[in-house]
Amino acid sequence: MVSLTSIDVSCNQLEGPLPDIKAFQEAPFEALKGNKGLCGNATGLKACLTKLNNEDVEKKGKKVKLLTILLVFGILFLLLMVLGIFMSFRKKVTNTKNEQSRVNHDNVFAIWSCDGKMVYENIIEVTENFSAKYCVGEGGCGTVYRANLPNGQVVAVKKLHATLDDDSANLKGFTSEIRTLTEIRHHNIVKLYGYCSHPRHSFLVYEFLEGGSLGKVLSMDDDIVVFEWIQRVNTVKGVANALSYMHHDCFQPIIHRDISSKNVLFDFEYVAHISDFGTARFMNLNSSNWTSFVGTFGYAAPELAYTMEVNEKCDVYSFGVLALEVIMGKHPGDLISSLLSSSSSSSTSTAQRIFLKDILDQCLLPPRNQVAEQIVVVAKLAFACLHTTPLSRPTMQQVATILSKQRPTLQNQFYTITLGQLFDINCASS
Repeated sequence: MVSLTSIDVSCNQLEGPLPDIKAFQEAPFEALKGNKGLCGNATGLKACLTKLNNEDVEKKGKKVKLLTILLVFGILFLLLMVLGIFMSFRKKVTNTKNEQSRVNHDNVFAIWSCDGKMVYENIIEVTENFSAKYCVGEGGCGTVYRANLPNGQVVAVKKLHATLDDDSANLKGFTSEIRTLTEIRHHNIVKLYGYCSHPRHSFLVYEFLEGGSLGKVLSMDDDIVVFEWIQRVNTVKGVANALSYMHHDCFQPIIHRDISSKNVLFDFEYVAHISDFGTARFMNLNSSNWTSFVGTFGYAAPELAYTMEVNEKCDVYSFGVLALEVIMGKHPGDLISSLLSSSSSSSTSTAQRIFLKDILDQCLLPPRNQVAEQIVVVAKLAFACLHTTPLSRPTMQQVATILSKQRPTLQNQFYTITLGQLFDINCASS
């Protein structure tokens, strides 16, 4: 090959670099044409790429492929994100429509009032989604808010701590009870407008009373003097009348189960009203057992410590505690404990050594004349209601009847009456 002086390799579909031989390097283009990919320094041929250039081309090709792959995946990821956002928004809109539909069709029909149906959205709006600044009280089963409705009506909304489950039978039964409670008309019972069951909030809607609770009135030193003896007697009468109505005059007797000073509210004229039907339930004459304690400690009947059998006598006991609290100006827990503990002693009864005048609220002047007579009756009935044996307690109908009667003049001076004359120790310990 070194001795060659001329060559002709035209039209052979050759490729690659020309040999580094003089005959090839000096060959005319006609001797080299017609080949697929010859390269070299000969006239008419393209220069051959170096190894470095080949590597650059390969790297560039890899970068292009990588960028292409990243671009494709980026576009796919972006499309998935857009699709996810769209589906999430669509689901949210659907849920909102469903919730709105439930509000408009289900919950509105669970609320009744003399002014028409109160819409769920109005309650949420005027309380700013149950803001703390509208809170006026809190109990064991819910928080109470003041709500000024667009129509000018002011109501008390009790937002329940727990909502009813999805059991349609339970919801239907409870709604039926609430509907019946809304039909109660008694001047000593807070009017219940209705109940709203909603996935976000469940609440009871009551008449709003601006006078506050009995407990609040008794605890405020500035207002205590205003709460005169005759007002206190009327408060006891009002609560007795309300419980008598619930136990004996309703189509199906109702047990309140949480009679306490926080659940007795006043209007601006100091007329007492029983409130909070969040725990009140209808009496089943065939069964009165409950699965959990409901009420306020210090007012609950002692038998509830060992049995869940709840009947109207539990309300009677709570009324006895409340009646003493009204005339004493404070909760009578210590007095009740002292009297019950001394009842089993053979020594002189504590009750015989305590004068009625000494346990009365000392913020007021002692009662006189007919008011004093009524205070004696209230105290005697209160002790009767505190009987440790439920069946020995009077009914609320009997209590209300006695309180409504005109009392004869006291046979003994008011200042000389002891608790022993009012409190039947032997009965209390039986």
